[in-house]
Amino acid sequence: MTDADPPREDGDGAGHADGDGEGADRAGSDGRRSADCTGGDDGREVRVLPEATVERIAAGEVIARPARVVAELVENALDAGADRIDVAVDGDGTERVRVADDGRGMARADAVRAVEPHTTSKIRAAEELRTAATLGFRGEALAAIADAGRLELVTNDGGDVGTRVVVEGGKTVEDAGRARGTTAVVTGLFGDRPARRESLASPAREFGRVSELVTAYALAAPEVAFSLRHDGRETASTPGTGTRDALVSLYGRETGGESTAFAHRVGLDLGDRAADLAVDGRLCYPSTTRANRDHVHVSVNGRPVGNDALRRAVSRGYGRLLPGDREPVAAVRLDLPAWAVDANVHPAKARVALRGGDAVAEAVETGVREALTTADLRRSGEVAMDLDASLSPVEGGDSEFADATVLGTFRELYVVCESGGELLVVDQHAAHERVNFERLRDALAEAAVPSVELDPAETLTLSPPTAAAVEAHGDELRRLGFAVEPFGGTAYRVTAVPAPLGRVADAGALRTVASELAEAGTTDGGGTAAALREDLLADLACHPSLKAGDAIDDGTAARLVERLGECERPYACPHGRPTVLTIDDETLAAGFERR
Repeated sequence: MTDADPPREDGDGAGHADGDGEGADRAGSDGRRSADCTGGDDGREVRVLPEATVERIAAGEVIARPARVVAELVENALDAGADRIDVAVDGDGTERVRVADDGRGMARADAVRAVEPHTTSKIRAAEELRTAATLGFRGEALAAIADAGRLELVTNDGGDVGTRVVVEGGKTVEDAGRARGTTAVVTGLFGDRPARRESLASPAREFGRVSELVTAYALAAPEVAFSLRHDGRETASTPGTGTRDALVSLYGRETGGESTAFAHRVGLDLGDRAADLAVDGRLCYPSTTRANRDHVHVSVNGRPVGNDALRRAVSRGYGRLLPGDREPVAAVRLDLPAWAVDANVHPAKARVALRGGDAVAEAVETGVREALTTADLRRSGEVAMDLDASLSPVEGGDSEFADATVLGTFRELYVVCESGGELLVVDQHAAHERVNFERLRDALAEAAVPSVELDPAETLTLSPPTAAAVEAHGDELRRLGFAVEPFGGTAYRVTAVPAPLGRVADAGALRTVASELAEAGTTDGGGTAAALREDLLADLACHPSLKAGDAIDDGTAARLVERLGECERPYACPHGRPTVLTIDDETLAAGFERR
């Protein structure tokens, strides 16, 4: 079995026809959800689980932070067959979380039982755990939410009058006016648990986690319309009309619109049983990349997972279409028999396990590779070659490679030189990146990064987590040379960009830098402000640096090698990759069997 980690805040669900609010089948690989109905045992009305079953599945408290509440409620809405899910968060989420949907809703008796511990509509006995087709099954979810804050549940299964259940100390039940569906509002989260409140990250980071979750679920269920509001402002929305439109809404037309659909079906031998695997989704063109795999969105049986093995499989499917240090943007959905996926290997569903995980990953890689082979997705475009500023001599600097003689270049990637009786092979991108980084770091030790205005300004649509990072780190982005203005939702107008070392960064560099800021925010106090700044400067140094395929003449190559020798750390780029390989006489003599 191979573990598959879900997004940082995964959940069981909340708010509908069971104790954790769920009552519908999950989405299938074709994006359609099978219809379920309430009433009668076949409709799975809410019931109290037998004690023996409770002992086998009891998860304890599952509410660790506001994003966990959102995950519980969103999964319940999906399981209830919702076509639209609206999420609203105030502050860091402890003030207020609201999730409304148009799913089946609950009858009054079910709504009253749903907030009690160990009640569910999804299973009747522990034996059903391995075959349950819903996103969750535990009855602790609503009860755990109510235990951590004030819970108000307003629901209607299509009758003339809806039901309002409020849990705050005790439980009150009354009539309510509402169309078919369920609205859950949680306020005062962790109000009586100051230690839990103090353990939360900054409000911006906690909302960033919510943004990541909503993005993941919106791409896992693209046939459902999602919206996300923060402090009254809409930060994300998807139309519920398929994966391409969801990608365009979340990432912008320049990213989501430049994508290709794919579908792959294969039979697998998963240990002692055979299974059919369906893989589908959309793959953004390799001309659009990111610095990490956070934008490779994978879901299994409708549940978003953050499994590194599956994400790597998607990246491997792109092969050499991607630069070595870049990752794709993709939304990939897997559909497997329920018995092949165990979502309950962790009390809070922090992992799911896949039977035959290696075979599944190999099939994903094959599906992605075959899809990309049928389209012409190769990168193209001119690269600016104004290197005078970054390769000009440093006053008083001594170069470790001052005596190097350039013999030529190889494959528009490596500079081959002779120095001190040795043969040197220099990676032109890594070397230029090191030169740019050290000059940028020294020049900006106490100052902001120089910038230039864009005329006209460029509009970027960012993913919700990246947009949250832009909002949270505005001051740092300004010091790094960006001028950014909100343009509605997750769209931003970039009016100025960094121009380090005389090279102007493209507006898309904002995505990389903001993603780094968001990633730094996920560490638990790790890294000083100085270290974070160096990481960001390293990213800025990368953008204007020479790339593989950039043709340079011998004179430019010689200046690059000499400037590299003047660096404080000439043998590694700022991201840790080697810049120079040495081949000495003995290596050549041994290779040619000269004695």
